[in-house]
Amino acid sequence: MSAMSLPVQRITLVTLGVADLDRARAFYAALGWQPAAAPEGVVFYQLDGMALGLFGLQDLAQDQGRPDAPLGTGAATLAQNFTDRDGVDAAWQAALAAGATGRLTLPEPE
Repeated sequence: MSAMSLPVQRITLVTLGVADLDRARAFYAALGWQPAAAPEGVVFYQLDGMALGLFGLQDLAQDQGRPDAPLGTGAATLAQNFTDRDGVDAAWQAALAAGATGRLTLPEPE
């Protein structure tokens, strides 16, 4: 897959690290937002065409594969989801070819 065939400027998930997950969840509830899912340490909200995840700071560091990282204000991640591993692999190769550096971590297949 070439860079030209990647999905155009699409983010499917934004995650924000918060100091107090219960307080953040109460804030969004007061705005009328309803969680789509809330496993331990995170709450997800389905938005129009994407999702927002709120993580406690330590849980976000763990999710990033950096459990000992001292995250602070502004901790966030962006994700672009694909329907299969081939799409992920192609996107990762295109990102590396464009100059990206880093480590790719994939969940185990179901």
